[in-house]
Amino acid sequence: MPVTTIEWSGDKIKIIDQTRLPLELVYLHLENLDAVLEAITSLRVRGAPAIGVAAAMGVAQAVESFSGRGVDDFFAELDRVSAALRATRPTAVNLGWALHRMRRIAEASRERPVHDIQQALVAESKRIWQEDRDVCRAIGRHGAGLLPDPATVLTHCNTGALATADFGTALGVLFTAHAQGKKLHVYVDETRPLLQGARLNMWELMQEGIGCTLICDGAAAFVMQRQKIDACLVGADRIARNGDSANKIGTYSLAVNAKRHAIPFYVVAPISTIDFRIAGGDQVPIEERSSAEITHSFGRIIAPVNALTYNPAFDVTPHELISAIVTEVGVLLPPYSQSISSLEK
Repeated sequence: MPVTTIEWSGDKIKIIDQTRLPLELVYLHLENLDAVLEAITSLRVRGAPAIGVAAAMGVAQAVESFSGRGVDDFFAELDRVSAALRATRPTAVNLGWALHRMRRIAEASRERPVHDIQQALVAESKRIWQEDRDVCRAIGRHGAGLLPDPATVLTHCNTGALATADFGTALGVLFTAHAQGKKLHVYVDETRPLLQGARLNMWELMQEGIGCTLICDGAAAFVMQRQKIDACLVGADRIARNGDSANKIGTYSLAVNAKRHAIPFYVVAPISTIDFRIAGGDQVPIEERSSAEITHSFGRIIAPVNALTYNPAFDVTPHELISAIVTEVGVLLPPYSQSISSLEK
């Protein structure tokens, strides 16, 4: 069974420290807001759905310790906590989605004592956690039907249990197909610069006994040309109304190459990853990360001192390169402006 990435442990938030994988499986117990902020920023917890769960739990934990009496002061503290969490990862829409849900629950209880609001927020964070587990399993069932038997699949970045509460999106599709008895082999992009594919996808696939081969990001097109690849499966951190999808840097290149080789390119994500407020991918904020991530590798400098760098964490794949979007309610097909709009509440 896939690991549980994040959960409540008493009044602490228990997470897997993903920066220690694959050599060590280390659990951390986050005791306060500063620890949650550091864990998200440093990618100890990562993946859009997991970040959403972490944000919800972070809000609940932080405001549960509020010692004042006034409701107005409580909501001021809630706003402060939410703003700090929102600033950690700007691209993943699940973070903002979870914070909005938590705020809505608090507003619904505004006329009640502060203690009741605190308890309502803890309960809502637990609901978000359980919903993520259920949603991922539904995504897996819908997506598994897209894969032939046998199937050879190419992936980019980590989309398994480590990116969610405990099952996964794109890798969840593979876990489900594997459980159904389908014979699978997965080519795993290393996913530079932080190697989430090499460190995390390979670890999860090997834990589940699914055949997998690690490749350099730059080898993906050649693998498509020389091997029989049946599908590309990737996740998403934000999906626009027209289907444009933001995901880990390198995803766009993979989609272009898949199109060239007539390979289906599937984006796998929960509905909570759809940002109904934006029309297209040009409106997605793209996080840029430290230059050290590409000038250094595991503590060793690999580029000239003072080299100029550009380190976007994500890119945007245009909707016309996406064969289908797999969600918990089914497989969305083009035109996405219609199929996505039909989901809006």
